[in-house]
Amino acid sequence: MASPNNVPTSITQDGVVEKQPVTDETGSTHKQEGVRQVEAIVSVWSRQVLIVMFILLYLVTFVDALLQVVQSSLIPYVTSSFSRHGLLAATSVIATIVGGVIALPIAKVIDIWGRCEGFIIMVCLLILGLILKAVSHNVETYAAAHTIYWAGHIGMLYVINIMLADMTTLKNRLLLYGINSTPTIATVFAGSKIADLFYTNVNFRWAFGAFIIILVAFCIPVALVFIWSKRKALKQGVMIPRVSDRTAWESVKYYVIQLDGKSNLFVFPHIWPSLLISCHLVIGMMLTIFGFSFLLLPFSLNAYAPNGWATGYIIALIVLGVGLLAAFVLWEKYGAPVQYFPFKYLKDRTILGACGLYGAMFASIYCWDAYYQSYLQVVHDESITTSGYIVNTFALTSAFVGPFVGLYTRWSGTYKWPAIIGGIPFATLGTVLLIHFRTPGTHIGYLVMCQIFNGIASEIWVLAAKLAIMATVTHQEIAVALALFSLFGSIGASVGLAIAGALWTNTLPAKLYEFLPEDFKDKTGEIFGSIIVQRSFPMGTPVRDAIIAAYADVQRKMVISGAAFLPLCLICLLLWKNINVKTLEETRGTQSKGNLF
Repeated sequence: MASPNNVPTSITQDGVVEKQPVTDETGSTHKQEGVRQVEAIVSVWSRQVLIVMFILLYLVTFVDALLQVVQSSLIPYVTSSFSRHGLLAATSVIATIVGGVIALPIAKVIDIWGRCEGFIIMVCLLILGLILKAVSHNVETYAAAHTIYWAGHIGMLYVINIMLADMTTLKNRLLLYGINSTPTIATVFAGSKIADLFYTNVNFRWAFGAFIIILVAFCIPVALVFIWSKRKALKQGVMIPRVSDRTAWESVKYYVIQLDGKSNLFVFPHIWPSLLISCHLVIGMMLTIFGFSFLLLPFSLNAYAPNGWATGYIIALIVLGVGLLAAFVLWEKYGAPVQYFPFKYLKDRTILGACGLYGAMFASIYCWDAYYQSYLQVVHDESITTSGYIVNTFALTSAFVGPFVGLYTRWSGTYKWPAIIGGIPFATLGTVLLIHFRTPGTHIGYLVMCQIFNGIASEIWVLAAKLAIMATVTHQEIAVALALFSLFGSIGASVGLAIAGALWTNTLPAKLYEFLPEDFKDKTGEIFGSIIVQRSFPMGTPVRDAIIAAYADVQRKMVISGAAFLPLCLICLLLWKNINVKTLEETRGTQSKGNLF
């Protein structure tokens, strides 16, 4: 653990006692309130409190990972209960986009107000989504609920990542990130079985309801430790209470202007221009969400449209999506006084390459993973529990590999070439071999092997990419830079889901109709719409064989689509600068201030 040096302090006009001179790695003299606050809080943490805080964050991650496995195992049956199994990917497209886009405003929130405030907001959003999921009675309500839930889920994990970054030095950061991902080792097995028990003995609604209570119980202690630590910092004089004579309107103006990251209250001395900036930021966010949503949703929805791709609203959605994304670029460049999207970071080739890798990786994975659990249950006749084990071998392997990646980085200080040499072979084998093994007669062990290969590659890439970004920016900029990273991952996942949804909804019904016996062809729509109906036909019967043949044809196309993104991953990796984080911290000092791991 590193402790702060004894240096002179002074009280700023914001009421925070800070070291003099106040400079970060780039020499910047400004830090936003949330960054100052967390540095003051971490500085009063003892070794014991630091460990307790990590354990509490670990437990929250554990519960969230358990929930993820449970809900991913139940989603095919949720959509099937509405006779819309084919929309499994579509229900996640908007949610994934919103989950990525929300990270940018949350980055501003936690930098301006504080980490604890951002954490509480995201937990509330997650809980609201779970409540709506539990009471949903049609696919539209469920999709909206999943969008709210996913935004909270991604936002909460994002804030936890920022908290861990605040608590660690660069060379140890991946080690803590890796350890914090290990709950998956247990949740893979527990979550799949819990989902099976809920589906068999109760229903999916109570699964969501139970986790509302569990998640709240584990999140409250994290907030309490932050509140206690802030009071301790105030009591010790590391922070002093902020006394402000601003009116309510002046406070609104103050925080709105803070959103530009400059904290200059004299840029716009009147409230209305300040509120206009806030509107501009919202406009940028909305153009992003609706642009990508309108562009990608038709790929999953066209099969349900009366005239397919020729349907008027399908064409309109695509045109609107392209138009809104073009409008977003023009708006950010010429219209917005404060940009919502931080284009300046993409001028750095390391950040551009890391974000590009994250997006391409998720696009590749979601092409073949979106309907994987359905495939295992229908083609290989696996149970909810067993199929969950197989699918989540990917996450299990990632969790196991993470700490070792962190240990290697702590020892060597490097991340670029390990990401290339360690990631590319495993990603290539794990994806390309699926083209051969994603067939009905394949032994399940080969599918598990491919999941292991992909799990190793993805964990190496994700951890290395995060470190590449954090080594390139200052502590003040970490939150926004990682938010941009999250956005690229969400866009990549949305693209993968859109491709999977397009292949599924456009190819599977036709193949079902082609392979089904003549007296069952009129039931193509009913069979396509529900995994429950599909599994109701015994293995070895002509109808089940036809369903399996149709599944195999579509799944092979999905894997080929996923493999097509791998060359882009290599190109993005080659863009990175080869920075040694051990040498960097020896010359520049640690990013965060205070007691650190």
